Order: sequence, then structure tokens, then C-alpha cells
Amino acid sequence: MLSQIRPALVATLFFTLLLGVGYPLAVTGIAHLAFPAQAAGSLIRDASGQVVGSALIGQNFAKSEYLHPRPSAAGTDGYDASNSSGSNLGPLNPDLAKRIAKDTAGLQAEGAGPVPADAVTTSASGLDPDVSPANAARQIARLAAARTAPVSEIEKVIADNTDGPWLGVFGQAHVNVLKTNLALDAAWPMAHPRP
Repeated sequence: MLSQIRPALVATLFFTLLLGVGYPLAVTGIAHLAFPAQAAGSLIRDASGQVVGSALIGQNFAKSEYLHPRPSAAGTDGYDASNSSGSNLGPLNPDLAKRIAKDTAGLQAEGAGPVPADAVTTSASGLDPDVSPANAARQIARLAAARTAPVSEIEKVIADNTDGPWLGVFGQAHVNVLKTNLALDAAWPMAHPRP
């Protein structure tokens, strides 16, 4: 009996060390060598070098001088990375329909044109850091007025922060909200920056 238990324990210990310790450390090391910024969390720093967020995790910007993200269902205030989730409301749920109708009516009252879907729907994670170019374009007039900046200059900042599909084919064009807001702050500093 002992002759059968010993090899089983040795094999368990060996594979635990190999696959539970060695392999994760090797993959992490390779990631840090090959993709250091991404392996470190795709952190974004402001002009002073202070970390202000990640390019992969959305933040809530509510002031009129900032590009607004899509709604979030993560956490009570939204964009809580420790509570990443969608609303779990199905497309036929009346609560979801009411919320979308209310949000759409509020955005239509601003009179900035059609309301893109991502302006009133949450992402599956609740942490989407990007908006569609249509959503960003819809906010240009508000941003220009709040920052007393020319519309053409706001358009340029948004265009500079718009990424196309990966390799020109995969995915859709998107605008990173945090990077755009940092660029807006760099061009037109606000007295009380963020959020």
C-alpha cells in the first residue's frame, strides 16, 4: 500500500510545483518581457507621471467638460472593478426597457442628434473603457461649450484618440474615454479636474 501512495504523492507534488508555480511564473515572466505595458495593467499616467487609471477599465466622468462613458452596471456607483458585471437584465425585462427609454429621453433632450446604442446600454463587464465614434461625436458640442474651445479642436482631440479595428479588420473603431479626457485636460486645463 505504501509503495502506491508514495509515487502518487511525489507525482502530485511534482505537478503542483510544475503547473501551479513554475508554469504561471514562466508565462508571467514572458509576458513582462514581451509586453511590459500590458502585463503591468495598461496603466495610463497623467502629465506629472501619476497613474490615473488603466486603458482597459472604464471610469465614471459626469462633468459636462468631460467625454462621458457608456453606462455601467458594475457596483452601486458604476465602474467598480471589484464588482465587474452587467445588469443581468434580459432584453425583454421591463426594468431594462424603462431605464433605456429614460436615458434615451434624457439624451434626446440635449438635442445633439441620434442617440447611439452604447450611450444607453451597459457592457457585459460594466467596465468598458471605450465609446463608439458616434457616441463621442454626439458629445462634441457639449465639450466645446464647457471648455470654451472650438468645435474643430475638440473633433481633432477625439479623432486623435480614436482607434480603428485591429489590423483594419477585427473589431470596431472606438474612442478611449480616459485618454481623450486627459488630452482635453492637457489642451484646456480645468480649475477642478476630474470626474
